[in-house]
Amino acid sequence: MSGLQLVVLALVQGITEFLPISSQAHLILVDRFGGWPDSGIVMRVAVHVGTLFAVMVYFWRDVWAVLVGLLQLVAGRRGPGARLAFHLMVATVPVVLAGGLGVRYGVIDRLQSVEVIAWATLGFGIVLYAADRLCLTVRKIEHMTFGGALIIGIAQALALIPGTSRSGITMTAARAMGYERSEAARFSMLLSIPVIVAAGAYEGLKLYRAGDADLTTSAIIAALMAFVAALAAIGALMRWLRHASFTPFVVYRVALGAGLLAWIYW
Repeated sequence: MSGLQLVVLALVQGITEFLPISSQAHLILVDRFGGWPDSGIVMRVAVHVGTLFAVMVYFWRDVWAVLVGLLQLVAGRRGPGARLAFHLMVATVPVVLAGGLGVRYGVIDRLQSVEVIAWATLGFGIVLYAADRLCLTVRKIEHMTFGGALIIGIAQALALIPGTSRSGITMTAARAMGYERSEAARFSMLLSIPVIVAAGAYEGLKLYRAGDADLTTSAIIAALMAFVAALAAIGALMRWLRHASFTPFVVYRVALGAGLLAWIYW
């Protein structure tokens, strides 16, 4: 991987991971239209790990509450942290099951096309707009229920389709149930932690066993750049959603999806 590709990969991942525009789609498009070889799962997971640390730093209070909550769950006690930890676990189960089945039967690999990205980017962008404009804005994370967490988790499983956007579809589901924009984004970002931890640990172990020093150095550099970019993107998104809507992201998605479809068919 060239130095330019490394920088672009890290910045694209860091900026798009938590915005509702699909980081997976952008990484695929960058490789395809940049004429670069596939960046590889290890490098993709490395930049995901960088974004993981960014969300943990930005939401450190929530992360601490979840850790304490896990201990409370083990001890059979209840509290805000325990409820949040429980709901995050509930919402994680569907994507783990769907991802495992998708890998086993080769479904995920067959979805890695520009055409799929185009339709998913356009279609789920419109769904986000409808949920954001038509639904109430009255709930906070503290109002989360088992059923609500499960619905968001099922929605997250749809993000296995490139172009859907994990953050976008989970925010859409939360907004459809009446959660405030910033609260929908907050839960979505916290929900990214278990998935990234699992993928990062698995691929990190493979990288360690391979003993490829050059790849390890490249992965660390990419993770650091992704961390900085993601931290800035999270801060900007949370500030934006406190007083504005998802409309700019919807406009971007519709323009990108329509442009890709025009390129494919015409």
